[in-house]
Amino acid sequence: MTDKLEQKSANRCHGGWVKRFSHYSNTLDCEMVFGIFLPPQVEQGPVPVLWWLSGLTCNDENFMQKAGAQKMAAELGIAIVCPDTSPRGTDLPGEHDSFDFGSGAGFYLNARRAPWSQHYKMYDYVTEELPALVREHFPVSEREAISGHSMGGHGALVCALRQPGRYASVSAFAPVTNPVDCPWGEKAFSNYLGDDRSEWAEWDACELILAGKSKQGLLVDQGEADNFLDEQLKPGHLEKACHLQGVPLELRRQPGYDHSYFFIATFIDDHLKYHAEHLFAS
Repeated sequence: MTDKLEQKSANRCHGGWVKRFSHYSNTLDCEMVFGIFLPPQVEQGPVPVLWWLSGLTCNDENFMQKAGAQKMAAELGIAIVCPDTSPRGTDLPGEHDSFDFGSGAGFYLNARRAPWSQHYKMYDYVTEELPALVREHFPVSEREAISGHSMGGHGALVCALRQPGRYASVSAFAPVTNPVDCPWGEKAFSNYLGDDRSEWAEWDACELILAGKSKQGLLVDQGEADNFLDEQLKPGHLEKACHLQGVPLELRRQPGYDHSYFFIATFIDDHLKYHAEHLFAS
């Protein structure tokens, strides 16, 4: 892993800083960019960190610019790190042909099928390489939580379920809960992982829960006016899996809310307070 960071921008925000950095990723074999919000409390010492994983077509900037999370994060003393959603600049065949596969659609897994396996290892990037890099360069503590939206909600759930006990808390907005059983997931998994569906279960929140991987509680917000609700997101599948395995799930169905960042901005403070309760627990 290279330890060289290049700062691309820095903006003062609620007493802290929103910054963007680029670096070369050995894991993904390409140049990557991430965003970080550093609350004012970093001037006194290390603060806990919330990892935010974004959805299809997004990059590191969407959450920082649209969610309005910085004010509450500054009050609570939580850093937020936003990775990109896929490798960039690799220009693999077909990589840029559709919104739900390839560029902006890494699905936070480790690809096994060529040519994607050379670059598309977003799980290793967001759980190993990037955290090590952030801790090397910024005053953040070992305490961490994870959240995300849509494809990123899937990523947050899977990261936490695959590493029980690592994250103090996990939440999601409109997550893709059961990708082995929806068009987005089937397309991505077949291309990244191959045709053996038994291998897909390693990257599916419902399947991981049914396999008893973790009993950690989950907070999920889902808009009832979400266009992708029934075909892609299927929160009922997550609810059923958690019930069968005794996993605590707070699934908040929000009438009238869609899939957009208006939805996220409305409830992000609730999620930050939820994470703070766990991050600062003794």
